[in-house]
Amino acid sequence: MTDPIADYLTRLRNAIKAGHRVVEVPASNLKKEITRILFEKGYILSYKFVEDGPQGTIKIALKYDPLNKVNAIKCLKRVSTPGLRKYVGYREMPRVLNGLGIAILSTSKGVMTNKEALAQQLGGEVLCYVY
Repeated sequence: MTDPIADYLTRLRNAIKAGHRVVEVPASNLKKEITRILFEKGYILSYKFVEDGPQGTIKIALKYDPLNKVNAIKCLKRVSTPGLRKYVGYREMPRVLNGLGIAILSTSKGVMTNKEALAQQLGGEVLCYVY
């Protein structure tokens, strides 16, 4: 697999379209941090790290609106790919959906959202957009 983050986002996207409540993805430290951010920002209901085998898995419970059966995540878009990396400074920080969505960045201080990176005046690699 050449792009594990794209695989992670595709598994989430496919589970949302199929209407699944829980999705399992292979774990890595970067995927754990992205999952933590999605939970903190209210895009997923809960998550659990399962240590089975050398790699482990992440079980993610997706968040749905109970009345309309609409998921909290409308769009997951991969920005920086292995073939074309996308880096931004804190002055060129992207705004997702005019501030309603988030961009997840990998910075020198760890993985964080665009708003947290802007507050700390950090730039980094833009991993994905979520709204």
